[in-house]
Amino acid sequence: MEPSYNLLTGKMVVITGCNRGIGKAILERFAASGAEVFACARKEETGFTEMLLRLSAKYRVSIIPVYFDICNPDEMRLAVKTIKDSKKPIDVLVNNAGIGLGALFQMSSIEKLKEVFEVNFYGPFIFTQFLSRLMIRQRFGNIINIASIAGIDGIRGKSVYGASKAALINFTKVIALELADFGIRANCIAPGLTETDMISILPEEAMTVNIDSSGNTVILKPSDIADVALFLASDLSSTLTGEVIRVDGGSR
Repeated sequence: MEPSYNLLTGKMVVITGCNRGIGKAILERFAASGAEVFACARKEETGFTEMLLRLSAKYRVSIIPVYFDICNPDEMRLAVKTIKDSKKPIDVLVNNAGIGLGALFQMSSIEKLKEVFEVNFYGPFIFTQFLSRLMIRQRFGNIINIASIAGIDGIRGKSVYGASKAALINFTKVIALELADFGIRANCIAPGLTETDMISILPEEAMTVNIDSSGNTVILKPSDIADVALFLASDLSSTLTGEVIRVDGGSR
C-alpha cells in the first residue's frame, strides 16, 4: 500500500478494531497518508504489536496502541484518559470495531441479540460520547462510523446484524446535527460484502445466500473501504456531514 498524497499529514486519528480486516486496512491507509494514530484493539497480541512497529517505521509516523474491550465502559473511559493525557488534539475518530451474525430472526437468541448490539452499537455509542467531549473542548473533530448495507437493505438472515448497523447509521445522522455547532462532523460508510474474517469462515452455500439476498455479486476488499474512509477523514470532505456512503461495487 503506497502513500496516498499525504492527505492526513498533521492529523491525529483514533481507530477501533485495528487488528484485522477493514480496521487494519484503514490503519495502513491512514499511516501511508501521514496520520498519527491511536490504534485500538481488544487486547495486546504479538502480531499486532509487530504490525504497528512495521507500519510506524515504514511510513515514519507515530502509531500508539490502546487496548480496551468495546463492551466495557470502564476500560473505554481509561483508554480515553490515555488519549487525553497525550495532549494531542484528536482530529478523527473511526468507529470500526464490530461483529457479524447470520441467522434467521426466529433462530436468533436474545443472548446473540444483546451481544451484537453491545459490540456494534452500544460500544461505539459510549466510546463516541467519551471521545467527543475532547472534540467539543477543542471545537473541531471528525467522526466516521463503519456500518453496512445490511443496515439499509433488508437482507435475509441479517435481522440482528442489520438492525445494529441501522442504529449506527441513525446515530451518525443525529450526532452530525447535535455536534455541528462545535465544528464536529459525522459520516457513515455502509460497505457491501467485504473480504474479511466475517465471511472467510462462511461455507459456500452461506456465501451464496448472502450474495442472493443482498443482490451484490461484487466482493469488496478492505482497502476499498479504507479508500472511502481516507476521503472522509481528509479535508477533501470538509463540507460533508450526516451522510451515509454506500460502498457496494455498484452491483445492485
